[in-house]
Amino acid sequence: MEIRKYIIAALCAICSIGIHAQSAKQVLDKTAAAVSAKQGAQASFTIKGPSFNTQGTIAVKGRKFQATTPQAIIWFDGKTQWTYMKQNDEVNISTPTAAQLQAINPYNFIYIYKQGYAYTLTKKGGSHEVHLTAKDPKKGIQEMYIVTNAKTYVPSQIRMKQQKGWTTIDIRNFKTAALSDAIFRFNSKDFPNAEVIDLR
Repeated sequence: MEIRKYIIAALCAICSIGIHAQSAKQVLDKTAAAVSAKQGAQASFTIKGPSFNTQGTIAVKGRKFQATTPQAIIWFDGKTQWTYMKQNDEVNISTPTAAQLQAINPYNFIYIYKQGYAYTLTKKGGSHEVHLTAKDPKKGIQEMYIVTNAKTYVPSQIRMKQQKGWTTIDIRNFKTAALSDAIFRFNSKDFPNAEVIDLR
């Protein structure tokens, strides 16, 4: 009889974990839908990491984004990234990894959460917090917390663990906007004296 109780309890626990993970996935799906407006979206952000702090604005459209901080301007057209360093008047061209994109673009999680992560969901007041953990120990981002508004599913904070420690991204003033594809590519005419370094 006791063994039967333990088995039933274990099955209930397994079922509840499955339901919990499913609802966490639903929150992430709704958050991805809220962020990935076809015409584009804009927001302000603050980043605090182990070795740097900065703030700025970001425009996103699908996988494309353009971020501006006091130190740099970054363009990403879905494949190629251009980083203009204001201090040296220098542009670096690269093909970033998913972890590098996430460190720059707070909304990049909407493309990586379906690939090799387990989820748990916690509700805190008017917010959902989804905890993602990587199934593969080689992934660039091992853990991530995504905090979203429980009604609009717009994210307000993202915390992620990389090799050097935790990085926190706070997001404010999110709004949809009609954005031209041209703003996601570096235009050399706007920076005629910049040194261009191709790192690809």
